[in-house]
Amino acid sequence: MALALAPAGVRLALVARDVERLSLVAAEARQLGAEAEVFQADIADEAQVIQLEQQVRRVFGSANILINNAGINIRKPCVDYTLAEWNSVLTTNLTSVFLMCRAFVPHMQGRGYGRVINITSIMAHISLPERTVYCASKAGLLGFTRALALELARDNITVVAISPGPFATEMTEGIINDPQKSEQFMSHTPMRRWGDPKDVGKLALFLCSDDASFITGTDVVIDGGWCAE
Repeated sequence: MALALAPAGVRLALVARDVERLSLVAAEARQLGAEAEVFQADIADEAQVIQLEQQVRRVFGSANILINNAGINIRKPCVDYTLAEWNSVLTTNLTSVFLMCRAFVPHMQGRGYGRVINITSIMAHISLPERTVYCASKAGLLGFTRALALELARDNITVVAISPGPFATEMTEGIINDPQKSEQFMSHTPMRRWGDPKDVGKLALFLCSDDASFITGTDVVIDGGWCAE
């Protein structure tokens, strides 16, 4: 998503815990014409998000686009979860979005333009075994997205979720590399292939444009047809 936005003239504040890998993204974004800076933070930590907001404000001033895409998944039966594992997934996938929106939405208010994009999942709409906490976090994030959109509509700030289906990412490597599990996923995907993450980037670019100014309070499902079945 950062690389899709880079040629559009944005200034990128890239945030992650792993700054070495993020620095590679920043370098590629600069080659595409964007100003890009790397910030190290755990966005599930309230104090670090507060500090991050101050750092971004010093470097860039106000932020008018916020993309929340941090996410983890722990696959196991519900009865085998520890409370720490439950809290870890919910904190990363849901609480972090609240913290980031609380910190950065005020940057957008009163300026006539703002975009918040939350990365949910088709698991906000359908469920699979051994994904109880992940499904709970993504369904909660979709509800959060809708409610926040209503709060911010008068400020001309759109809040939209992107709900990806089976995409080839690090989170799905274990499934992709297991022929049986991969086939199970493809059996639910009418297009019979794994999605290319670049397609999510193109969608994010559209949602940030003026052409998407009337799209808010909803999600865009990008899943090769899974949820249509």
